[in-house]
Amino acid sequence: MIPEHKTTVDLVIPVFEEAGVIEQIYGKIRAVVDGLPYDFHVFLVNDGSRDGTADSLRVIADEDPRVTVLSFSRNFGHQAALTAGLDHSMGDIVITLDGDGQHPPEMIPQMIDLCKQGYDIVQAQRIEDGRAFSFKQTTSSAFYKLINAISGTHIEPGAADFRALNRQAVDALKSMPEYHRFLRGMISWMGYRSVILPYHETRRMAGRSKYSFGKMFRLAMDALFSFSLVPLYIGMTLGGILLCLAAAQIIYVLSFWFTGHSSELVAGWSSLMSVTLVIGGMVMILLGFIGVYVGYIFQEVKKRPVYLLKKDEK
Repeated sequence: MIPEHKTTVDLVIPVFEEAGVIEQIYGKIRAVVDGLPYDFHVFLVNDGSRDGTADSLRVIADEDPRVTVLSFSRNFGHQAALTAGLDHSMGDIVITLDGDGQHPPEMIPQMIDLCKQGYDIVQAQRIEDGRAFSFKQTTSSAFYKLINAISGTHIEPGAADFRALNRQAVDALKSMPEYHRFLRGMISWMGYRSVILPYHETRRMAGRSKYSFGKMFRLAMDALFSFSLVPLYIGMTLGGILLCLAAAQIIYVLSFWFTGHSSELVAGWSSLMSVTLVIGGMVMILLGFIGVYVGYIFQEVKKRPVYLLKKDEK
């Protein structure tokens, strides 16, 4: 009799400057997974932390042989850290969650059960109901509305990088080596069978968020320019509108000549300057859009790695 294969589950946890916090978070995770009948392996990805995070991760790895620490040579970003963990994973199911404690590990058993029911992707969706107004919440809502309106890939509002993927979905994601990575969009684009799992985000156990407005803005730009050509179409449309207005102006001026009232034409410096500035501004905007896309192409064709690992320093 052939023994039944025991399901293997990998956890991928990006960590950035969470010294003194990651120990508590991993303790909560371990309390959940130790009671489950699966083989677990944990990838803790140190995203170039400059505090004592490396020491904290080393202690965790020494105490738990299921833990592998991946250390970046510098800070490559959250999406790169997730990518590194996914690249090294070998489990039947891979679960990604943040290392700040805001993704409740108590949901891990439910995620695994849904994957075993046949879902390729179990996407956790943050519930915002009843939460106080915040700048981050407002900008996040606006971003999801914009990206869903201009791209052909639907991304669930409130979707976090807290999800479970089966081996088929992980291998498909690994086959997409693009440099500018927006995993939420890439995973939605794949189109595998998925299910939404709502959750209430918990408070950080300690410390503060390292995800600055600048990082959120860069991630939003990666999403917009990676999943949509609408900015170029906007520039083309505005250019066509200006061309139509220019044609109308020409017809208007010619009408004075054809009707013998050319003497009534008065050179208008202000109107000329207004038209020149409008056209010049639109040209600059369109060139800016083109420049961004060309820049993205330039970075892609160089084929630099998304991240670089370094050996753990003893």
